Amino acid sequence: METVPAGFDADTGVASEDVVIDVATGATVRLYLPPVQGAATTKLPIVVFFHGGYFIVGSAGEPMYHRYVNSLVARERVVAVSVDYRLAPEHPLLAAYDDSWAALKWAVSGADPWLSDHGDLGRVFLVGVSAGGNIVHNMAVSVGVSGLPAAEPPRIEGVILLHPSFSGEQKMEAEEGEFWRANNNRWAVIFPSATGGADDPRINPMAAGAPSLSKLVGQRLLVWTASLDPRAPRGPAYCEAVRASGWRGKVEWFETEGEGHGFFVLNPGSHKSGEVMDRVVAFLADL
Repeated sequence: METVPAGFDADTGVASEDVVIDVATGATVRLYLPPVQGAATTKLPIVVFFHGGYFIVGSAGEPMYHRYVNSLVARERVVAVSVDYRLAPEHPLLAAYDDSWAALKWAVSGADPWLSDHGDLGRVFLVGVSAGGNIVHNMAVSVGVSGLPAAEPPRIEGVILLHPSFSGEQKMEAEEGEFWRANNNRWAVIFPSATGGADDPRINPMAAGAPSLSKLVGQRLLVWTASLDPRAPRGPAYCEAVRASGWRGKVEWFETEGEGHGFFVLNPGSHKSGEVMDRVVAFLADL
């Protein structure tokens, strides 16, 4: 798999570095820091980012994800933690969830000087693409249920799910049958220990017995789908379920017409990709 090394990006002024957070599992994160003027004391929002790849491929150093996070950091001036997690089938779920939880706890502990010196633990955002969107949901529920161990409890302000990957034992009316069946077969490989198959709450947040979506951490939720993505129907359904749960935050759902899964990281220079980036930046800035 092609990767881009961490370092200094002369075009954006963004610096990045790779940090091992768990020697036993080999879990790492890639930190990003925007240009800092002199002894700047203003703390910056923290974005914890989870890449996509169906839990099977992908990494923080994969060119399209490195480019995306680097651009986001340059645009909105945030400190970012891009999480590398173990991949299936060599490491079936729950490995990716465990690594992501460890990385989130590490990020809000301020263990690295870039985070402790420049990051604002009062403004933490969780952002994920595809499988990463699934991870973000599960991390947001876990934090809402059990909290995060930290000397000063962080405030997770917002949650962003970009083309999230969910499924279920029952096909939704708007879902394509062939994709739905293939998707559930892939989930069986990725997550062989899932309880109830594709109705495991970590795969289907709307399944009977899943934790109440009212437990989601954060005050704002943004879900973005693409009309040509066969995963898309579960995005608005998820948003409606969050609203129906009594969650007190603000829920936003947007869909890009005429585009497929992950188009904004595959073709970041397109006009429609720019619209996605603009909306994510506005969400982080609370505009």
